[in-house]
Amino acid sequence: MKVARLSKRRTEAHEALEHGRITKDGKALKPAYQVKPGDVLVIHYATRYVTVRVREVPLRMTPSVKPAELYDIVETRRDDPSEWV
Repeated sequence: MKVARLSKRRTEAHEALEHGRITKDGKALKPAYQVKPGDVLVIHYATRYVTVRVREVPLRMTPSVKPAELYDIVETRRDDPSEWV
């Protein structure tokens, strides 16, 4: 997530995983999950949900890696406060 710039920091991505804010097929992912090309992930940010399809997973960040080429945004939707209980 850090390499693809879907999170600002690695610790932020780790905390999101620990708290179940990143899901695949409706199931929360664990921090040890190995993301693969083709995975469709739903990421819950503070005020929105973003669904992405992973295109590529680089082994490390290099200057030739363009974050926007690593995933496709499938859907973005706002978090609806009226659903909070």
